[in-house]
Amino acid sequence: MRIALIGYGKMGHMVEQIALDRGHQIVCKIDADNQSDFDSPEFASADVAIEFTTPATAYGNYLRAFDHDVKVVSGSTGWMNEHKEDVERLCGENGKTLFWASNFSVGVAIFAAVNRYLAKLMNDFPQYNVEIEETHHIHKLDAPSGTAITLAEGILENIDRKQQWVKGHQLNADGSESGSNKVADNELPIASIRRDEVPGIHSISYDSEADKITITHDAHSRKGFALGAVLAAEYTKDHSGLLTMSDLFKF
Repeated sequence: MRIALIGYGKMGHMVEQIALDRGHQIVCKIDADNQSDFDSPEFASADVAIEFTTPATAYGNYLRAFDHDVKVVSGSTGWMNEHKEDVERLCGENGKTLFWASNFSVGVAIFAAVNRYLAKLMNDFPQYNVEIEETHHIHKLDAPSGTAITLAEGILENIDRKQQWVKGHQLNADGSESGSNKVADNELPIASIRRDEVPGIHSISYDSEADKITITHDAHSRKGFALGAVLAAEYTKDHSGLLTMSDLFKF
């Protein structure tokens, strides 16, 4: 498979190595200093582009790839509030293809399935109050993380007493703090912590007067994310539309 990389930082390098190890070819690498390569014949020849950039640049990268009919696999977060409807239209009416996931880790896909099942069980036990906490490295720009939001959505779909997620307690990279987990009864708080070089920790807790139930996914490195992105690209090559981890893994 011919792969283009959009974003050639730590994740881009890791995706490149795994793709090569799996027998794929990297035909183009695009970063901030060579944006004109979007219009190169090498980029247009790609079966799939794998994109890991920033909240501010992701949507524009999708559009430039779509202009050349290149399918995109993306793990960039923080863009959906402004551009979700546009992307859905492009992948529906306009026939473009985007495989998007807030987290490509196989372990997180399993964790998300466990989260949905647990939430369904806890819907019948209103004495338990649910909270989410996510911890990431100090370079992560968006908070809450896209993965935490996806997990929250899985809870909201299954617990009737919770109507929306909100930002909870925030511990920022500079050590400053804001927000609180003390929210309305129908709200689900997401606490965010930025420290050191943590790849990603997500915990969901159900607390009552009697006891507390907690499930946690703790990423040891970014390698699991990179492998998942390549697996997604292999799937995307032969599929179209707006794709997610639920298409790749039928949990």
